[in-house]
Amino acid sequence: MSQTMTEQHTLLVKIHAHTAQVAIIGLGYVGLPLAVAFAEAGFPVIGIDVDASKVDAINAGHSYISDISSARLAAVIGDRRSGVGDWGSGIGKQAGQSPVANLRSLIATTDYAVLATCDAAIICVPTPLNKTRDPDVRYLIAAGESVARYLHPGMLVVLESTTYPGTTEELLLPILQRGEGRKTVGDGNLTLSPGQDFFLAFSPERIDPGRTDWMVENTPKVVGGLTPACLEAATALYRGAIQTIVPVSSPAAAEMTKLLENTFRAVNIALVNEVAIMCDKLGLDVWEVVNAAATKPYGYMKFTPGPGVGGHCIPLDPHYLSWKLKTLNYNARFIQLAGEINSDMPRYWVEKVQDALNEVGKAVKGSRVLVLGVAYKKDIDDVRESPALDVIELLHQKGADVQYHDPYVPTIHHNGFAMTGELDLDTALAAADCVVVVTDHSCYDWAAVARLARCAVDTRSVLPT
Repeated sequence: MSQTMTEQHTLLVKIHAHTAQVAIIGLGYVGLPLAVAFAEAGFPVIGIDVDASKVDAINAGHSYISDISSARLAAVIGDRRSGVGDWGSGIGKQAGQSPVANLRSLIATTDYAVLATCDAAIICVPTPLNKTRDPDVRYLIAAGESVARYLHPGMLVVLESTTYPGTTEELLLPILQRGEGRKTVGDGNLTLSPGQDFFLAFSPERIDPGRTDWMVENTPKVVGGLTPACLEAATALYRGAIQTIVPVSSPAAAEMTKLLENTFRAVNIALVNEVAIMCDKLGLDVWEVVNAAATKPYGYMKFTPGPGVGGHCIPLDPHYLSWKLKTLNYNARFIQLAGEINSDMPRYWVEKVQDALNEVGKAVKGSRVLVLGVAYKKDIDDVRESPALDVIELLHQKGADVQYHDPYVPTIHHNGFAMTGELDLDTALAAADCVVVVTDHSCYDWAAVARLARCAVDTRSVLPT
């Protein structure tokens, strides 16, 4: 049996027996749900994060991610009383012993050295954009270098962080092969070959915060391996915890799949946002038009206008693709135009606030404006890239006295300013010269909001007319 088949066979046996130790690197809104899913499926899981507060919270059974309840997390945490996985005491470190040997559970640590005994490492670190809207891969590189130091024969490495097509092969693979700081492996050779000694794949995350219908376990998982052996290893691992696996031909195909999904949404949201502006100029109700169009049983998918786009994916992911295409001397015009339209929507709605106040004889400057909802979408506490933050900033620039209310977000920090949300909604509504509905949380009584607001601008079409 060849070396490749030996390493792959050993890994597959462990995966099928659910004894393969899985490391999840990055315990945010992607990594923690994935770690819990693997632990619930019976795998021993080690979560790794540089944030010690997250590690402490997880080991105490306290979830900081709204999609994972503390009760669900606590149910899969390792038995700290027995010392299993207690890195502070050194238990489980001797002679390369696994910290979770014979224990199918989840523990967390800041120590990358645990990778020395892990069979798989899944990287779920942030990949933001920098100020010039180019990919910022610092966290990915740091995670890759940490994995490279402990990469060993038979190990599977999967990248889940969203990035541009080619990242896995062009950026992560060389880091793993260089293995800076890596200890001698096998017969003394520091070099490991993908598809032979170790296995590398990309599988895009598809987390949609706040959903209760499509979760990690039942959302189809796209997987692209660097080689056929890599693909087989990665699909086998994910099948152990996820219902449906969708294999594709390469990591780049999987990377492009993720970007297509969110570029599709960004472009269509931009289209309907522009239609909203058109309808406004034509004296038409855009929501009436959208709802009427949605009755067509084929050839149309309903998107609704709003104050812009938020979250980690839709405002950012298309720019990874645009950046990559620029390196190939191609201008992704649809992506750029969609980004311009969506990013300008907060300004459009602030102008609507100005118009609404003018109709009641007030100027924006000095008026009290209440922003209702600051999360980027309803029923979650996530404010990343939320258009509400831009609405607030623009209103501040115009001299408005801006307040906000959001039952999920007690405080916000954005571009150097910090705000605390109003606690008494009725009082805040009564005191406001204008109310701007930005996030349509299900808990709001829209009839009561309409009754109490003296003047309102509704970016979500939820107030009764």
